[in-house]
Amino acid sequence: MDATEKAIRARLRRAAGQLDGIVRMLEDGRNCEEILIQILAVRTALDRAAAEIVAARLDECLATLPRAEARRQAGRAVRLLARLG
Repeated sequence: MDATEKAIRARLRRAAGQLDGIVRMLEDGRNCEEILIQILAVRTALDRAAAEIVAARLDECLATLPRAEARRQAGRAVRLLARLG
């Protein structure tokens, strides 16, 4: 496992922990604003993880695939990222 993959896994584990925290907040009856702030934090963490995954994949594609296939893969990745927004 390389450093990039390790960082992505760590980010996703933190997001999972935040989600568990949100569930506890709901169970404890915490106020709406506090819960929404945490939900936004999880969304941001997931968006960043997605961007890191795509960046790593694009680097790999550009380094290993023929140009036409790399362009096709890059286009698919960009379309998927656009759907996240």
